[in-house]
Amino acid sequence: MINIALFQPDIPQNTAATIRLCACLNSTLEIIEPCGFQFDEKRLKSIYMDYYKNCKIIRHQSFDDFIKTKENKRIILLTTKAKKNYYNFDFKKDDTILFGRESAGVPDSVHKIANTRLKIPISKNTRSLNVVTSISIVLSEALRQNNYYNIE
Repeated sequence: MINIALFQPDIPQNTAATIRLCACLNSTLEIIEPCGFQFDEKRLKSIYMDYYKNCKIIRHQSFDDFIKTKENKRIILLTTKAKKNYYNFDFKKDDTILFGRESAGVPDSVHKIANTRLKIPISKNTRSLNVVTSISIVLSEALRQNNYYNIE
């Protein structure tokens, strides 16, 4: 299954909304710590409601720990700095789609490790989309390409 990874998320509401999204679309969520907030059920529960129990969540203590689990698997980084559009990319069933920190994206060292960097084209008058909106757009395309919409 296609995984979603959040690099050191710093907005708890976005992380909780991502939990809910991944639960609804049967995608595993990987959290690369440290988070910019205390990651606990009580803090996030009002947003993800009862979806937490339906979402497979893997927590990594560091980016190095995350990388160790990705041997022979592609890491697809979504970034405003990419040249290639997400809809021109062929997603595979075991890809991990990585999203950066809301406040700062990812460091250059993470850019270098990613197998591919993709972007969502947006208006030139704007900077970026909300991370959960971006995840929704790209995950939907990846699932469509791999015929994963029979999730019932």
